[in-house]
Amino acid sequence: MSAPPPYQNQPPQQQYGYPQQQYGHPQQQHGQPQYGRPQPPRGPQRPQRSPLRALISVTVVLAVFGGVAWYVWDYNTHPNGGKAKAEASRSAQAEENEKYNPEEGDCVRILDAHGDNPTPEIVDCNSPEAEYKTGEQLSGTHAECESPPYDTSIHYSGRSNYTLCFTKL
Repeated sequence: MSAPPPYQNQPPQQQYGYPQQQYGHPQQQHGQPQYGRPQPPRGPQRPQRSPLRALISVTVVLAVFGGVAWYVWDYNTHPNGGKAKAEASRSAQAEENEKYNPEEGDCVRILDAHGDNPTPEIVDCNSPEAEYKTGEQLSGTHAECESPPYDTSIHYSGRSNYTLCFTKL
């Protein structure tokens, strides 16, 4: 008798490197365990949000938007005029003040000329209201305008002391 071939009574061998891994749960089929397809690993589950947390989030968002809306409303409609109106008023006041701050060459009429507070108001030189033309501005508290070229003067004292000289039109 001849010897059986060497591969008949030996367990099957793996041909290449690593052992195969089996995934899933074994299933019995005809008395032998069978492995199904590998199941993909499950990622981390998203935690469920509680209604209280959602309510807090909504409340915070509404409070922020409500605060911004109140600021805009208050900025424009405050009973004392609102900040926007106050800024517009300051701008208008600055323009109004420029009307009473003549520079050399400006035509003016003098309000309250014989009173305690004479004020030069800038007017159009072609206007019938124009009385004087602004001359030079002299620095100092006791500066005097020369009489031949200038007809009148106004002294200012405060942060800066100066005298404005005017010629009659």
